[in-house]
Parts: sequence; structure tokens; C-alpha cells
Amino acid sequence: MNTRPGTKDHHVIIIGGGFGGLYAAKVLGRAGVRVTLIDKRNFHLFQPLLYQVATGGLSPGDVAAPLRAVLKRHKNTRVLAATVESIDVEGRRVLLSDDRSLPFDDLIVATGMRYHYYGNDSWEHSTGSLKTVEDALDIRSKIFGAFEQAEAVEPAARAAWLRFVIVGAGPTGVELAGAIAELTNSTLRGEFRAFESNQAEIILLEGSDRVLPPYPQGLSRRARRSLQKLGVDVRTGARVQQIDAGKVIVEQEEQTSTIETHTVLWAAGMRVTPLCDELARAAGAEQDRQGRITVDDHLNLVGHEQIYVIGDIAHRQQDNIPLPGIAPVAMQQGRFVAGAIIQRLKGRSLRPFRYVDKGQMAVIGRHAAVVETGPLRFGGYLAWLTWLLVHIAYLIEFDNKLRVLAEWGWNYLTRKKGARLITRPGKGEEQLD
Repeated sequence: MNTRPGTKDHHVIIIGGGFGGLYAAKVLGRAGVRVTLIDKRNFHLFQPLLYQVATGGLSPGDVAAPLRAVLKRHKNTRVLAATVESIDVEGRRVLLSDDRSLPFDDLIVATGMRYHYYGNDSWEHSTGSLKTVEDALDIRSKIFGAFEQAEAVEPAARAAWLRFVIVGAGPTGVELAGAIAELTNSTLRGEFRAFESNQAEIILLEGSDRVLPPYPQGLSRRARRSLQKLGVDVRTGARVQQIDAGKVIVEQEEQTSTIETHTVLWAAGMRVTPLCDELARAAGAEQDRQGRITVDDHLNLVGHEQIYVIGDIAHRQQDNIPLPGIAPVAMQQGRFVAGAIIQRLKGRSLRPFRYVDKGQMAVIGRHAAVVETGPLRFGGYLAWLTWLLVHIAYLIEFDNKLRVLAEWGWNYLTRKKGARLITRPGKGEEQLD
């Protein structure tokens, strides 16, 4: 793909090496423009499989790919491991935390979102969330550390260590609950002497009236049944009122109850980063409740055709429905904006962005998943197999595909999970005296 003469000095900066940013970089890497990809980490993280790192099924290297290795054949592209401090919209510059300032001709903002605690920021320190490799390792240490503590304490204190509470029954919460249930039901069986691992309780709390709220109701019901079959206590219409050391206070059907637990995992609300809030203020852009920035038909920041906002942080309606913050949307948007930049440089007119919905899926456990694709909605073994194949296909590096296939094959045959090391204290983890 070639742009017209004179574009080789055209500088495109991409902020964020997630799905949207990386797919944009790969398309632009074949064009005659100069590309700088900025991310505070030097790797792309395959977040849909991060819960398996958190529950010992995979190692961090299985779900991460070095950005430089992925883009090494694109000689016009460089990767900067840096933190963006702010964006000068009018001056077209990106300001880094080390006081460097980089000019751009086009800017693609694809920073992703972070977990939101609805004004209860203290909960962040007493719960485990799942957005980064560090988060996954913290959760892994909290989960397996809780079993170790349960082995050591007196019987009266054991139940709270064997009780796991997950807040939020979207795909991440459902997949976490299912994976922990498989740990307790099979992987850890017979490994402890003071208790049986299947004595553990997994409680999944969801504020709305069903699990997987964005999914069709039939799939939500099937997912709930699959979770309950694994022994997960699913509580819908349950709103967390308080999280303190050793307990969670929940309101459900106008009744308040206390759950004694040392392990609370947060998979609920999301919000944009402060950088996105600052960008919206500087550009006078509208934001939705989650802070996502409203973009135009070409995914531009409204009134700024050289600035694109994509992925989780972009608010874009299609057929009067906001596009979901999922990987396929970000991938398609990344490809689109890269193509839009190339077409604009060639002087060609631009078509509006339209998302091609290939469906949604979530895995609950062994032979249990739900899939929606076009008019098809199904679950069970076929859905589970579909989920496996799709996630293998979307892994970025060939080496990662082979490693994950090998790990899954071993886990399937032996029901064992090898990545169960406790390598760091969990965030907010309590220790015995």
C-alpha cells in the first residue's frame, strides 16, 4: 500500500498498544507514513485471556506479545515505552511524563479504560481487579494465598478464607467465577489436609436482574444455569454497599446482608482514564456516563479531523445503540482510522465507520460457554469449542498460539493448572500474624 509522494514525513502518533492501537499500527506500517506507537508497557496484552493468568491456567507470557517484535518488519514504525501526560490539541503535540514533546500530523488515541468504583475509591485497595498483568498476578496470589491461609487457620476462621466474592457478572466476572469453581471442584482436590477444596464458596454479585446483561436473555439464563451447576452462588439484583476488611455488605431485595470474606474481586464498572477526561475538556467534546468521548462518523474527535478516538474510550452510536467496549470493535476501528488517514492523504473521500458485528461469547467452564453470532445463539460443548478456536485465532504471535494450545491441551487432559505460583502479595491482602 503506497501513499502519494511527500507523505513519508507525515507523522502519526498512536497512544495505546491494545487491540485498536496495534491494529492501526499494523495497517499504517504498510503505508508511507512515519508512525510512533506509545504505551507505558512494551507489550500488547491479550486481555480476554487474562482471567486464565489470574486462575493459574496460563502464564503472563502466554497472553502478552512484545510490541517491538510484533512490529519489527514495519521499518517506518517505532515503539516508545513512555507515559503520556497530556495532549496539546491546538498545538498538535503529545507531552510525555519525562517532559519530552512529540509533534503529530495525525493522532490516534486508544488508551482503553480502567475500573471504576462509583465514588468508593478505597475499594480499589481492598479488592482485586483484572486489567493488567500485575492485576492478574495479584488476583492469582490472593486466590491461592487464601487456600494457603485456610490450611493454616483454626476451623472457626476457615470459612471466610474459603469464600470468594466476585462483584459484576459481565463476561469477566462470569469467566472468573467459572474458573475459580473449576479450581475448587477439580484442580485442587486432594491437595489440602485441613479441608477439601470443594468446601469453597464462590459468590457472584450482579446489580442488574441477570448475568451477562448485554447478552440476549436466553444466553444469560443458560450462563446462569451453567454457573450454578458448577456450584457458584449467583445473586442478581445485589448491590454492594460497603467493602471492609473481612466483609462485604450487600443490599438485595431491600434487605441488607453481610458476607464474611477475605477475597473480593472487582469486575464491575469501567471509566476512562484522566488523560481522556483532559482531552475531552480541551476539545470541548461530549462524554457519556463512563466518560467515553463522542466521536463523529469517521471516529474523529468532533471538530478535529486529525485526532481519532477509538476502542473502549470512544462513544459511537450505530442504529441508535452505543457500540460495546469489546476487542472486535477496537480492532475494526483501528483498521478503519488507519485506512482513513491513508485515504485522506491520497485526497480521496472517506466513508463512515460501520461496525460489522460478529457476535459475542463467554466461557463458563469445561464444555460450558455461550455464543451469539448473527441469528445463531447456542451454548454447551460446541460453544466452548468455538470460544477456544476464536481466542486462539486472535492471539497476536504464532509462538503464543502454540504455547496456549499446549497449556490448554495439558489442562484438559490432566485437569491440572501449572501456573499456580504465589509470586507476590495480593493487593490489600491480609496476612496472618
